[in-house]
Amino acid sequence: MNEKALRILEYNKIIDKLTELAGSPMGKELCKNLQPSTDLGTINQMQTQTSDALSRIYAKGSLSFSGLKDIRGSLLRLNVGSTLNIPELLSIASLLDVALRAKSYGRRDGGTDSRSNDPDRHSSGTDDRSSGPNGRDSDNQGDSLESLFAVIEPLSPLNHEIRRCILSEEDIADDASPALKAVRRNIRLTNDRIRSQLNTMVNSPSMATKLQDNIITMRGGRYCLPVKAEYRSQVQGMIHDQSSSGSTLFIEPMAVVKLNNDLRELEIQEKEEIEKVLAQLSAQAAQYTDALESNISALTALDFIFARAALSRTYNGTQPRFNEKGFIQIKKARHPLLDKKKVVPIDITMGKDFKLLIITGPNTGGKTVSLKTVGLFTLMGQAGLHIPAFDDSQLAVFENVFADIGDEQSIEQSLSTFSSHMTNIIKILDASNYKSLVLLDELCAGTDPTEGAALAISILKNLLRRDVTTMATTHYSELKVFALSQEGACNACCEFDVATLSPTYRLLIGVPGKSNAFAISKKLGLPEYIINDARKNMDAADQDFEDLLSDLETSRKTIENEREEIESYKAQVAALKDRLETKQENLAQQKERILREAREQAQKILQDAKDFADQTIRDMNKLAAGGGNAKAMEAKRSAVREKLGKVSSGLTLGGTGKKNRLKPGDIKPGDSVMVRSMGIKGIVSSLPDSKGNVQVQMGILKSRVALSDLELLDEEVIKTPILKKTGAGKIKMSKSATVSTSINLIGKTVDEAIPEMEKYLDDAYLAHLSQITIIHGRGTGALRNAVHQRLRKMKNIKSFRLGTFGEGETGVTIVEFKD
Repeated sequence: MNEKALRILEYNKIIDKLTELAGSPMGKELCKNLQPSTDLGTINQMQTQTSDALSRIYAKGSLSFSGLKDIRGSLLRLNVGSTLNIPELLSIASLLDVALRAKSYGRRDGGTDSRSNDPDRHSSGTDDRSSGPNGRDSDNQGDSLESLFAVIEPLSPLNHEIRRCILSEEDIADDASPALKAVRRNIRLTNDRIRSQLNTMVNSPSMATKLQDNIITMRGGRYCLPVKAEYRSQVQGMIHDQSSSGSTLFIEPMAVVKLNNDLRELEIQEKEEIEKVLAQLSAQAAQYTDALESNISALTALDFIFARAALSRTYNGTQPRFNEKGFIQIKKARHPLLDKKKVVPIDITMGKDFKLLIITGPNTGGKTVSLKTVGLFTLMGQAGLHIPAFDDSQLAVFENVFADIGDEQSIEQSLSTFSSHMTNIIKILDASNYKSLVLLDELCAGTDPTEGAALAISILKNLLRRDVTTMATTHYSELKVFALSQEGACNACCEFDVATLSPTYRLLIGVPGKSNAFAISKKLGLPEYIINDARKNMDAADQDFEDLLSDLETSRKTIENEREEIESYKAQVAALKDRLETKQENLAQQKERILREAREQAQKILQDAKDFADQTIRDMNKLAAGGGNAKAMEAKRSAVREKLGKVSSGLTLGGTGKKNRLKPGDIKPGDSVMVRSMGIKGIVSSLPDSKGNVQVQMGILKSRVALSDLELLDEEVIKTPILKKTGAGKIKMSKSATVSTSINLIGKTVDEAIPEMEKYLDDAYLAHLSQITIIHGRGTGALRNAVHQRLRKMKNIKSFRLGTFGEGETGVTIVEFKD
């Protein structure tokens, strides 16, 4: 990539920001050397990695790579069998701390392969998992970073051993080895003995006058006493040093010479033991050089990737889409080096319908920023960095980017400046091709306007003919006309508010811009007659063109205002529509709630009626079994009728048949009906009386029911049950054929199930069923045992057994009645 363009477009400033965000020296080095790529596959891979890292940052927070050190030199020494020193081993431990932190961070929610998630799995130093494409776990596909996290090996036992033995860069732990512990214990004992003996001498009255100070000092690693020079002959021992004045001699008394010698020998032994510890740790680390190298590579790559993601986060970047057709479409682009609170987003489209974009407008209007934004975005995108723009922006892959952008544009530019720019443009023309992006700021400015405009048109024609994607800024009106008439070229302008004499920095594609010199001068106070005279000095064609631009600008603003009004109306209509839909939804919810509450209330009333009817039937069965009189049974029936009347007055629940009100002529004995208030089927056994009530047989219950509470069922006509006395006041009834051949007791308690089963068995027996099925389920067996216990006591039961295969097995009981 062109180095001058990288400098002019301030790509290096982006790299400096990126480098600051890396956590390791190796990561910073990768950031510092990052160059835009020209391979589409590499670009897409780097962009995907940046996006995946950014997603992880938003989900889990940042991952710190602090402590990641370059240990590659130490690994080379390990490979040749050398022993590492304390700082080198601590660097390995620091690396493994980062590896453990990254491994934990890289675990996916819910877990993947348990082996890869175990930081203590270290025995082989490599990852032995079977992986799918791209190194991802074939059973649980992850993002593009999954493979990098997967190869990291924390090697926790090695890390723990280094941390156990080495306390700091100057201190080895006593427990690093038994021998070292013993040596240090002897050193402490020897020190204590020396100090004890010297303290005795210092505190001796005979030595009080001979010592310069009552202290114990060390010289050359040996314990000494500060003796006055005049008493040298009275203190036996070895002289190791003297003061600068010569008045004090530092003498090692003969009484501690041997102990000092022993102490020196112990210190030598201590060093030897420390060397052994370091050698053992180095040997242990040498077993995992491959894993350590893999860790360095993976962690450095992750540091580099997460630095790119962190940079994207600072300016709310997004991943652009790339193409190789020269098409650029950037939505709401913000230059990353400008204050994001002040920068005005711009939309830029080129490369599809036109390859040349000519931007015009007054100075300080944002033309140069627009050029730099497109160029810098291209460089950043091809380097795998996100761009500060809206989602789904598109960039083209260019083999090279060329830029001729001056720091200042002024009518006072000298010939030397023009020559410098022209020299650069000549180089650009020689090196550019259809895979290049060329950015030209104030093309051919600084010379005669007529010649400069003609030269600029020729240069742009050359670039356009060679299909070079080009953006250029200019003040020349001739270039505006050229862009209007030339196929493949398009005008653009940076909007300027004449009323406030300030640019809006909005880039308008397809609209040529005005210099606004007359308007600005008038606003600043230049007399009107001077401005009118200046207009006369303009060429008629130029004047007409400027007037046309003014009309276009006025029309554009009018259309834009109208569009804004239309958008406002559309927003109001959408809001009204949303409110209407919300209101309809609320009405539907209220309707559903009212219906639900009504159904719940109806169910409650119906359940009360059923419970009352069931209890009445049980009471009547007891009366019949005990030889009760007809008066008591009639009282029960009256109570049922009264209850049904109350239910009918408060509720009408429909069944599955017709819900129209029945007339006396619509019903006859033998018709099958549904008693709505009770939800029970029955058989009509009489014609309607004068009040519109009919007798309905519901199982063993016979009651008068109003026609309004009946629903005629479309079922086979059944004969009216025949009542027959059988002695002792017992009643035997012929039941309808509609009695089910099974009863389901699952979910009921024993107290609920047994009465229901007894009633059902009575109905089934009266209906002349020979065999029925009681469904009680398996469960704990309590319900089954209660059912069997009750069946044993019933006289009309011939036999019963558990079901066989196909009948429900132990979850059902098959009952056979007596003839």
